[in-house]
Parts: sequence; C-alpha cells; structure tokens
Amino acid sequence: MSHRRRSRAAGSPPGDAGPAPTPEKSGRIQPRAVLGSDRRVLALALAFRAANALLVRTYFNPDEHWQCLEVAHRVAFGYGHLTWEWKRGLRSYLHPLIFAALYKILALLHLDTPWVMVMAPRLLQSVFAAFGDLYLYKFSKLIFNGQVAQWALFSQLVNWFMFFCITRTLSNSLETVLTVAGLYYWFTAIESSKATSIVSKQHAVCEQSASSRKVALLIAALSCAIRPTSAVTWLYVGLLDFIQMKSKCRFVLLDVIPIGAIVLAVTTLLDWWMFGSRVIVPLNFLKFNLFSSGGDYYGTHVFHWYFTQGFPSMIWTFLPFAMYGIVKSREWRLSGLIAWVLGVYSILGHKEFSIDVLRLLLSCHVTTQGQKSAWEKKPFKVATFCYSSCHNQCSHVLIYVLIPSKGNRRCYVLFVKRSP
Repeated sequence: MSHRRRSRAAGSPPGDAGPAPTPEKSGRIQPRAVLGSDRRVLALALAFRAANALLVRTYFNPDEHWQCLEVAHRVAFGYGHLTWEWKRGLRSYLHPLIFAALYKILALLHLDTPWVMVMAPRLLQSVFAAFGDLYLYKFSKLIFNGQVAQWALFSQLVNWFMFFCITRTLSNSLETVLTVAGLYYWFTAIESSKATSIVSKQHAVCEQSASSRKVALLIAALSCAIRPTSAVTWLYVGLLDFIQMKSKCRFVLLDVIPIGAIVLAVTTLLDWWMFGSRVIVPLNFLKFNLFSSGGDYYGTHVFHWYFTQGFPSMIWTFLPFAMYGIVKSREWRLSGLIAWVLGVYSILGHKEFSIDVLRLLLSCHVTTQGQKSAWEKKPFKVATFCYSSCHNQCSHVLIYVLIPSKGNRRCYVLFVKRSP
C-alpha cells in the first residue's frame, strides 16, 4: 500500500499534491461495508421505521393530533376541531396538508377504514423518518467515514427517544428530517468548495458546490416554514459559512433572498387561502413565543434544564460515548452547533423535549472507538424502546434499573403510572 502511494505521488506533476484523500478512500473502511450502499441503508431504514410506526401505541404529546391530524381531517372531510393556535394564526397549514392529501387519496381508493386512517399517517411519517436515517448515514459518512456512519446509524435506530417520537405526526419530526437532509447538502457544498482538482474539473466542482448549497437553502426554508424555530439551527450554520465566504453579496442576492422569498411567498399565500385572511404565520409565531412569552403558560423550567435534565434523558446511556465522540472527532463546527441550539433554547422559559437537537448529536459525534462497548447493550436497548413505545413512555427508567441487577443484588423498581 505504501509503495503504491509513493508511486502515485511520484507520477504527479510537480507542485501538485493531488486531490485530498476523502474519508472513504483513507483505508479505514472496507469497500463492502456491513451496510453497503445507500440503497441498502434506505431499505433497512424503511423496514425498521415501518415496524417502529406499528409498534408505537402510546400517547406522548397532544400536538401530534391537534396540530396535525385533526386539522388534516378538517381540510379533507370538512369537519374537525381547531384549537386556539389555529384561530390566532400561529401554525402553518403546510404540514397538515401533507396528511390531508393522504386522507383524500385513501377516501378516493375507498380505503378510509378506521384502522387505515389511524395508521396511514404514521406509516407515511415512517417513510420520512427512513429518509432522515439515510441522510444521517450520508452526513456522517461525508464528515467522517463509512465506519463511523454505520455506528451513527446504529445509535440512531436503537435510541429510545428517537424510536418513541420520530414516527409520530409531530411537526418536530418532519423538521428533524429536513434539518439533517439540509445539513448534508450544506456540508456537501462546503466540502466541494474545498476540494482541490485539476483545471478541467474545477468548473464541475464549483457547479456541484452551488447546486448543493441551493438545495440546502431550499430545504432550510421549508423547515423554517414548518417550524420557525428551525431558524435557530440555520442561523448558526449560515453565519459560520458566510464569514469564510468570498462572494458574500452574490450568495445573499442570488441564493438566499430568491429562495427564501419564493418559499415565504408560497407558504404565505397558502396560509392566506386556508385561513381566509391575511395571516403571516412566522411573524405571529415570533410575537407569541418570543416577544410575549406565551409559551410560558404551559410551564417553565430553569435555564439549565436542557443541559442537566432534558438532553441527558433523551440520549440516555449514549451520553458518555457521545461526549467522548465530541472530543475524539474534534469536529468543532458541529459541537458549536449543538451548544448554540441548546443555549438559545435555554433562554426561553418554556422548554420541552426536542428530537432535532438529539439527532444532531447522534449523527455527528458517534465515533467507532466510543461505540464499540455500546454494541454489547444492543439487546437491552431493543427491549427498552419496544417496551417504552408499546406500554409506557417512562418505562426506560425502569428497564435500565432492572437489567444490571444480578444474583442477590438489590433490585430497585420504579413504579410509574401507565400512559393512556
């Protein structure tokens, strides 16, 4: 191997070091990895998330019904209850219309039976979640290598909170998928712009970088349209790259403004049509949640809640491995993104579990060295997310207390109230 590398280096033109080795060509992974191609990853994710959607039968958050399915049912069939958020124009119809279209298709095909109407939205969300898993794999592979990507995907699939939430029809779930897909295309543009190549390929590299960045901007705009809080993530990502960008005016005038204006115009016209009045949802959302602290009505937490309670409970036993991965990878851009998102969310009084923050950590900072010992816990984690999803949303605490007990050691049992 070393002889071949010296031969290639000797055959290179003087002063040209050749293209920088990508993680996939670094020799750290095999050509035929365990998971193989992206199609195999997608097939695995589709099967897994379909089973995930069928297994999850517990109740978690009213928003998955009242902010999505109930609204979609009203749009599709003309009746359904609208909560006060819709009367004040705090929510966009972009997300519920996806499931309203699904309801209409089921009705036209005479498949609108009660069981199908209940499970079809979750199965559709499982398809979105599967593509999110695929882009998580591709993103980790782009930033690190294929081996780390496999462990990141494994960590994603066996994480109890992801299994519990990602197939629910929450706007956070779709926002999470769009965020990871957008990050993949954004970092693809960054890596393409940094790539060194011969003069004949420089134009192709620039075109790939420009197209990937535009796709990333489009996905980011759609994510912000579904949930305006997604702007917190993209503000950090955009500013970090904008500082190092040479053609700043070109980027703002030809990329950001046109794409943002088109998405904003389309979603605004859609909301005007659905609400029957001139409503600007992002503005109303900011007024209520940021300027008037309306979310505090649903409860407040201390400023450090995300760092000391919310985030550790979501990531659970992966926390020490993730912390090790952050230090080991030294990918400070992503570490800064996680700290930024958690910090901004901590400013708000009302706090809640957020799967988009969790996915960032699982997809970016799971290293091979840190996850080798996690493989031994796979059967326990499978039992954990199956039980917590089918019977009780708090049972992961009970499971992890009981499993380590052996022999005559004292076993601590936490009795919890069963979910509806």
